[in-house]
Amino acid sequence: MMGWLAQRLGRLFGAREHRPIAPTLWADTLAALPFLQRLTPAELERLKSLSEAFLAEKQFAGAGGLEVSDAMGVHIAAQGCLPILNLGLEWYRDWVEVIVYPDEFVVPRQEMDETGVVHEYDEVASGQAWSGGPLIVSWQDSQMAGAGYNVVIHEFAHKLDMLNGDPDGLPPLHAGMDRQAWLAALDGAYDDFCQRVERAEWAGEEALAQLPIDPYGAEHPGEFFAVVSETFFESPAVLAAEYPELYRQLCLFYRQEPAGSGTAADNDN
Repeated sequence: MMGWLAQRLGRLFGAREHRPIAPTLWADTLAALPFLQRLTPAELERLKSLSEAFLAEKQFAGAGGLEVSDAMGVHIAAQGCLPILNLGLEWYRDWVEVIVYPDEFVVPRQEMDETGVVHEYDEVASGQAWSGGPLIVSWQDSQMAGAGYNVVIHEFAHKLDMLNGDPDGLPPLHAGMDRQAWLAALDGAYDDFCQRVERAEWAGEEALAQLPIDPYGAEHPGEFFAVVSETFFESPAVLAAEYPELYRQLCLFYRQEPAGSGTAADNDN
């Protein structure tokens, strides 16, 4: 475990009794996350219960001098539990800790080039998910939710992807889902998106900014899955229009239909 984890500051929020989220705090959380307003009252109540269970089961810790408040914990839990609204908390079963930085943080990296030389460098990140380990987010970035960028959903999507190995864009599919149909939809959309990003990079920053999906998704199929998961929950109509087959596969996986009416909990065959 890296030294900065041992040196982090803050208090734990979680791994305690399952206590209700105060109505005013929940209302404030929903007001700050407008994409949750598409949910029905019954779905919002289920999301609240999931968030309460998540906060009771997980441990929150502040880093970089941040003190994690109840409001911060609920804000992150509500977003993080949206992807598992119709899946259940057991999908987050293999990890415990959520670490919150006040802003972007530095992650030491190692990379071997084609000649076998290992290069060490620091990377600035707004979120990170470790297989079997903590989920890390920037509090500053988590507050940008609702503007087409959602670091919380992004990292929680990585956690789902990691349930069956490396984050490669192929999470454990439900019984009855067609693996080849998933791969065809994801790979086809990914290849097309990479070409669009490459053309936009040649055209300049303005063209990149006009892309309907975060260009970071072109980094890797695993990042593409996490990025399109952000779009699926925040701007579902955009994803449905751009990549309808991928949107449908995500509906089957998440058992939700955010661009339609309500959820797709019945698509669990």
